[in-house]
Amino acid sequence: MCGIVGAVDFDAPPEQRRELLQAMTDTMACRGPDAEGLWFGSWAAFGHRRLAVIDPEHGRQPMTASHQGRGATITFAGEIYNFRELRAELTTLGHEFRTACDTEVVLRGYLQWGTALVERLNGMYAFGIWDERAEELLLVRDRMGVKPLYYHPTRAGVRFGSEPKAVLADRSLPRRVGAEGLCEVLDMVRTPEAAVFAGLREVRPGQLVRVGRGGVRRHTYWRLEAREHTDDLPTTITTVRELLADTVERQLVSDVPLGTLLSGGLDSSAVTALAARSGPVRSFSVDFRGAADGFAADAVRQTSDAPFVRDLARHVGADHHEVLLDSPELTDPAVRAAVLRATDLPPAYWGDMWPSLYLFFRAVRQRVTVALSGEAADELFGGYRWFRNPLALRAATFPWLTSGSARYFGGRSLFQQGLLDKLDLDGYRAARYAEALTEVPVLPGEPDTERRMREIGYLNLTRFVQTLLDRKDRMSMAVGLEVRVPFCDHRLVEYVFNVPWTMKSFDGREKSLLRAAVADLLPRSVVERVKTPYPATQDPGYESVLRAGLARLLRDPDAPVLPLLDLDRARSVADRPIGAVSRPYDRGSLELVLWLNSWLAEYEVTLDL
Repeated sequence: MCGIVGAVDFDAPPEQRRELLQAMTDTMACRGPDAEGLWFGSWAAFGHRRLAVIDPEHGRQPMTASHQGRGATITFAGEIYNFRELRAELTTLGHEFRTACDTEVVLRGYLQWGTALVERLNGMYAFGIWDERAEELLLVRDRMGVKPLYYHPTRAGVRFGSEPKAVLADRSLPRRVGAEGLCEVLDMVRTPEAAVFAGLREVRPGQLVRVGRGGVRRHTYWRLEAREHTDDLPTTITTVRELLADTVERQLVSDVPLGTLLSGGLDSSAVTALAARSGPVRSFSVDFRGAADGFAADAVRQTSDAPFVRDLARHVGADHHEVLLDSPELTDPAVRAAVLRATDLPPAYWGDMWPSLYLFFRAVRQRVTVALSGEAADELFGGYRWFRNPLALRAATFPWLTSGSARYFGGRSLFQQGLLDKLDLDGYRAARYAEALTEVPVLPGEPDTERRMREIGYLNLTRFVQTLLDRKDRMSMAVGLEVRVPFCDHRLVEYVFNVPWTMKSFDGREKSLLRAAVADLLPRSVVERVKTPYPATQDPGYESVLRAGLARLLRDPDAPVLPLLDLDRARSVADRPIGAVSRPYDRGSLELVLWLNSWLAEYEVTLDL
């Protein structure tokens, strides 16, 4: 895993941009702590920071190669899981390799097949290729958007990078946020290609972007498609098992220490158990100190992770490590500053989970460089309650933003009503929802119920999951940890997306299909466990520290978020007694205000509303 940056200017030699390119590359130091490289071509310049995972001794980037008179240079981030097969094919076609890394396979694949290369890749990736003869930049992002990639067109070219901060290192680009950008911050709609900052765009998952003298052209090389599912239930269960087993095996390839992230839930336990079939496995779980003994069930967390984690670790013989966090660490200013630097945006959802995930990944990184995660299984197999909530299924909006779920994703209660009316958040949400529904592929003759469940699945796989993948990527790469996501393998996604809902839920439970596919690998306690989300602190002292932070903010006349707030309501929250605990939605608003204020200040954001 790495961090990539680049600049194209058709009106000036790139050598004149050396200082800029170095500044852009420096922003990616956390993503690539092992090596740095710069490259300057005719009209393009690339930077690269490397986290060495495959062939650590070689594979330095940016990398240049030529074949039959055609030359190209690449800056690459990610992993290609079928690179060995592609390498063998390219060797038979006359290519001679200098390294054993997947980056050279991608580069030579482009020289051989051009943009058709992307249809052959299995992996998580974001890369830029400069074609010297065509004088054209190619930007490519993986099908599910596991790896991020941003770009900003300029008068004479483009800037691009793995994160917004890389692009914004060009101080000639405005750090301006308009009404739609602020809507993206305040509401959990996660519009593809939207990147909050004016002029900045995110390469959409499954998208290829070309930048040449004629401007920017975008092409979708992969999207979810509706296909008739003809397999019976036993065959479907077997196919899911085979696809997942193959995916996990491919993703175990690494020349550096590797482990798994284990919660004791079905998804991460399946990944860990399959990994254990290939050899000894190290696993890692996270919890708060004392939480296992003093756990109190709530509306979404019925059980503590700890006993299920231990059952699974014993069952597969994992070398397991429990990471125990102290709640006060979550409000450590240094930790919160690191989280904000990693995200480039206010962490608007699951406020305490961002710093806790950062701390967890930081501890994991002390032992391994690569970890496999169970992320995306809930979106793919129907693990969330809204997949089975009739009110959510009938609602004309994103299912996670209906009553019963919306209170856990952000919060508006501390913002001025005048601001909310001006932004028209409800109208923005409705427009984005309608826009998303127009993308959903149609299977002719599909029953209405199945059609609706296909829509729900599509929304989860193209919107909701992206928020989780972003969080995972930013927090892991902030500490130089590569996290792989087997459930985002496009072969598995394509297959399961087209399995009828009646088959996905054949036993009436969440993730019926996945449970049946992996039950024989797991202890009975894990198989029967009801889905439980990532741990959150239950320490009332955490919220007390947040409210104290709000009180300090309200006393600061220069706090940039003040003009956006309902000051009377904010003061009432700040003045609550020590130990008082808000409803989840109110705490979400408290979290958002604090993060938003820090972001506006640190990033010198100009709001253009």
